[in-house]
Amino acid sequence: MVPKVWELIRCFKDECKTQGYISSENEDWVHVDDQYHNFLWTRTIRPSSFTKIAKASKCAVKEGISYRVVDVAYTAWLFSEPPPEELFRTVMDNQNLSKKTAVYDLSDLHSSKPICTRLNLTESKIFKEFEDFLRKKWGVEFKSSKNVVTAEA
Repeated sequence: MVPKVWELIRCFKDECKTQGYISSENEDWVHVDDQYHNFLWTRTIRPSSFTKIAKASKCAVKEGISYRVVDVAYTAWLFSEPPPEELFRTVMDNQNLSKKTAVYDLSDLHSSKPICTRLNLTESKIFKEFEDFLRKKWGVEFKSSKNVVTAEA
């Protein structure tokens, strides 16, 4: 049985640590090659909020008892409910967003044959490893968003 999204991220971060990557105990990011790869998980979000957060590309990093805000190289959005198709279009239509933002629809994760929609045009090696982790450990298959088909062809 595939665990919940937050448990998947925790397991993946544990796996990243075995490869020498830095990951936070409390926040959902992985730091490698001087870049932060942030994971944001949600059930749903309004497109306008998505755009504001995606364009800001920041996250909090705990240092001792305080936090500092850092720039994020890449952000993966993990949805436990199907996101509006408009979110995929928003990323595809903005070259800056598509280079640093991945979107994963994990709503079918708990079906007998988990097939998840994704949009990942980033160069994030962490997101590629996350996809491999989901494939190998949990049998997840990916299909591209309808909006990506023409862009990848």
